[in-house]
Amino acid sequence: MQPIYIEEKAFDKCDFTKNSLSKGEYELCVFKNCDFSNSDLSGIKFIECKFTECNLSMARLAKTVFRDVDFRECKMLGLTFSHLNEYGFTACFVGCNLASCSFFRTKIKKATFSNSSFKEADFTGCDLSGSVFENCDFAGAKFESTICEKVDFRTSFNYSIDPVTNRVRGAKFSLQGLPGLLDKYDIKIEY
Repeated sequence: MQPIYIEEKAFDKCDFTKNSLSKGEYELCVFKNCDFSNSDLSGIKFIECKFTECNLSMARLAKTVFRDVDFRECKMLGLTFSHLNEYGFTACFVGCNLASCSFFRTKIKKATFSNSSFKEADFTGCDLSGSVFENCDFAGAKFESTICEKVDFRTSFNYSIDPVTNRVRGAKFSLQGLPGLLDKYDIKIEY
């Protein structure tokens, strides 16, 4: 079956769990209140698309492309971002639930994440260079051999990042986030 090309189309309240999204390239498309949960998005290219209030939980992302994609208020539980096409992953996440996602060895440079939850997410070996995390929850998230250089964590919380095993040069943290950098030492910090 020949891949399709769709441009500037709006998809509203579509259930892609029953009828899969056609393989191909989607450019400047808008997906609103769509359900992609457990669906196969492998090999599909999303270029400058917007996803608003969509459920992408547990979708398969083998070689999927997200380039300049905007996710707002989306449920994205358990996604494996490490399976994405590694070239050109650029996205903005606002108000999204990314709990239990795997970013293992994913390059997410200069991305913006705002008011999002990363509970139990895995950032092992991930390159987050220059990204901004505004008011994000990292309860139980795993940072190991993660590149956090020039990352802004100042308004985020519940993270545990060991500066010895992660690269944090130039990263920004708030005074309230200091305990998250010293967890392994079991030190009591009082304000």
